[in-house]
Amino acid sequence: MAESKIRTVEARPNADSLVKPGELVDLIEVTPLTLNDRRIYNQLLENAWEAIDKPVTHVISKSTLRGSHNSNDRVGESLERLMSAIVKVAVIWDGEPAIERVQLLGGNLESGRSDGLLEYEIPARLRKIIRNSQVFARLQREVMFALSSKYALTLYEMVQKRGNLRWKASERFTLEALRGIMGVPKGKLSSWSNLKLRAIDPAVAEVNALSDFLVEIQPIKTGRAVTHVEMRWWRKDGDASGAADRALQFSKVGRRVKAEGRTEEVCPAPAARPRPAWMESRGPALQTATYETARLRHPGYDIYFVESEWREWSARKEPAKDPDRAYLAFFRSYAEKNPL
Repeated sequence: MAESKIRTVEARPNADSLVKPGELVDLIEVTPLTLNDRRIYNQLLENAWEAIDKPVTHVISKSTLRGSHNSNDRVGESLERLMSAIVKVAVIWDGEPAIERVQLLGGNLESGRSDGLLEYEIPARLRKIIRNSQVFARLQREVMFALSSKYALTLYEMVQKRGNLRWKASERFTLEALRGIMGVPKGKLSSWSNLKLRAIDPAVAEVNALSDFLVEIQPIKTGRAVTHVEMRWWRKDGDASGAADRALQFSKVGRRVKAEGRTEEVCPAPAARPRPAWMESRGPALQTATYETARLRHPGYDIYFVESEWREWSARKEPAKDPDRAYLAFFRSYAEKNPL
């Protein structure tokens, strides 16, 4: 959330969302990161959250960071980029605006086993920034994993940081500041037309399709050149929010088609694992995208066992108008009551 009197470290992640300090949303990458790097970093922050500002080590399973990929290579490469990444963070020093340069990730120790653990540290200067933070973004895990580019994820975080401000619904950035925050590599997308076509427009389309907010970015010229942009945002109404929920049910390809406004038919992605035969007697299979969403939201759970629990529970109630959404709602409650 954006407008809050509490310190950021006092905010708490929940079953659907994680918390990210605002200073780490609007940072400027000196060393470019990938979409996967950014997702992994958000997971590392969430995992460390209970002691994020303490000089301690944190432990997480590699399988959590690996997600749906079978190889740990991507995790290791992301960790090395995060360790070497230097970012510029806007801070207040002696009552005046200042720029602090920090590393995102400290030393770490990775088990050689594919199902092993990772031990890692948050650098001291970064812990201080987080400890003093009073502005944060609440990120929906489902949206974070659905967005298909680092530009879209960055824009989503920027909007989530600002979306609940009652006194503000737009913000102006220099073009260079926006490029830095979005992580556009130096020398790439140097013209406004290329930046808009390749980074801004696709990111806006995805955020508008999948998040709770609508956003637009308008160019501002000085003379004949675009030198600034104005970002505007507003919360969706009920119908638009429902459309976003439905968009999240599509496969990755389907979500991209939806965001781009195309109407071509897209075949659903196959399930990562087949539904067990013993479930056939419990009821018809749900949509493939529903099972994918359940896996993303609740890693480590047996989604089909939870489905059987849901079907047994719902057998005593009126039939659900939307079984897929009913199952996901039950799963959220089940995970809260039965943590791993």
